[in-house]
Amino acid sequence: MVHYDDKPGHAEELENKPGAVFSEKAAVSDFRAEAIEAENVEHNMTVIEAMKAYPMASFWAFVMSCTIIMESYDVFLMGNFVALPAFVKKFGVDAVVDGKAVRVIATQWQSALQVSGQLGALIGVFVAGPLTSRIGYRYATLTGLMLLNAFIFVFYFANSLPVMFAAQILEGIPWGIFIANAPAYCSEIVPLRLRAPATQMLQMFWAIGSIIVGAVTYRYNKQDGAEAYRIPIALQWLFPTPLAILIFFAPESPWWLVRKGRHEEAARSVERLGKKSQVNSADAVSMMRRVVEMEASAKKPSHLELFKGTDLRRTLIVCGVYAAQNLTGNLIANQAVYFFTQAGIKSDTAFALGLITSALQMIFVMLSWILTTYYGRRSIYLWGSAVNTVLLVALASLGLIVSVLFTLGPAPASWVIIGETSAIRLRPLTTGMGRATYYIVEIPCIFLASYMLNPTGGNLGGKCGYVWGGTGLACLVTAYFFLPEMKGRSYREIDIMFKRKIPARQWKKTEIDVNDDE
Repeated sequence: MVHYDDKPGHAEELENKPGAVFSEKAAVSDFRAEAIEAENVEHNMTVIEAMKAYPMASFWAFVMSCTIIMESYDVFLMGNFVALPAFVKKFGVDAVVDGKAVRVIATQWQSALQVSGQLGALIGVFVAGPLTSRIGYRYATLTGLMLLNAFIFVFYFANSLPVMFAAQILEGIPWGIFIANAPAYCSEIVPLRLRAPATQMLQMFWAIGSIIVGAVTYRYNKQDGAEAYRIPIALQWLFPTPLAILIFFAPESPWWLVRKGRHEEAARSVERLGKKSQVNSADAVSMMRRVVEMEASAKKPSHLELFKGTDLRRTLIVCGVYAAQNLTGNLIANQAVYFFTQAGIKSDTAFALGLITSALQMIFVMLSWILTTYYGRRSIYLWGSAVNTVLLVALASLGLIVSVLFTLGPAPASWVIIGETSAIRLRPLTTGMGRATYYIVEIPCIFLASYMLNPTGGNLGGKCGYVWGGTGLACLVTAYFFLPEMKGRSYREIDIMFKRKIPARQWKKTEIDVNDDE
């Protein structure tokens, strides 16, 4: 077992002792050689070698990614409920469309139900940052899982749209914790070569959540009674408890432990994530200490710090990438079944097509692992966004093709970028702020998307592709000028490149010496 002289909580004490920060930075040389060796080892690993050396890191990233299923499940569930005959019969209103009497969920409630979870998640992401910084990724996630178990009861027994609206807000709070923590945790527990596939699993589980919803609602869409929507709601209880048991036994992020000055625990965590015969935990912890000391500050991490100095640029990148997910037509996917029904397709066929769309998304996410790992984040993001924008404008009514292709490039690449961009000491706060931006942009976009598709609203159908094509083009241009390529970069190198203010388009050809500390 590796032993360190540092007392527990040493890193936290530094934040309250300005003079200690500089003396501690001087002490970096005490473990500099080990840190350089560990970083070189990660750089020289292939993807296969990294998987063999860190098999349990991949497993625990898989487990943490499963928490995303719950938000995805409920987001798509509400999107499908507005097209579910039994739900519409119970909670809908009579309307006349093209001279025909129909029953639909009122436009305002259709939007409200789909935005309610996001309102709760917006609260959750702001809770997640301080909570995780204080008690760690494991216990923050466990807290969210237990809360979700309780809040599902409110949703299940809801007998009116206002109560469902409130229930969704409550459920959204733990979703915010999951979505803020998962990309950060996954990026921290795996070696450099596995950061892309580990974080991209989040998009795959988002697709899995939609597949489960598609299968369940397809099975019950012909039912007339309340069980058609009660049973899909009840199935949410399948996830929190088993996941809570697994995450209770998961190792804490060694980067978080190093931030807290708990170096021996960090070494044990590294040993649990990798094979002892192939991983030098002492060197790995030294590498983490080197980065943590580079970022050491006399202040405790705060949301205000996200918008100062070089951290402002990092925050804007994370927020921009998150916001772009809602501005490139991906919301069409969340309303896929409703989109099909508005196109005149029978409900059972519409649910089947929605299920097929979700399955294709999962396959494309897996293909993106290869593309992003070998061709980089910026390249895949930009080319994927460009194709998306062209298809939105050119095809319009075939906009669902975009929702599938989106999962080949921009969507999975986004998770990698989000996990890599933020500074280690501010990571829980940055990912929370980024996801908050996602919800702030998504909420008005949901109202807009519902209005454009609803026959009692804009009734634009496939023409809504033109709207998303315009916003998608704006996101593409912004990404071209401001999104750097972080493929193959250690967290030390990323820190240095941000501090040197290197322009985004020059990152790929910039070399950072292994001895540099800034």
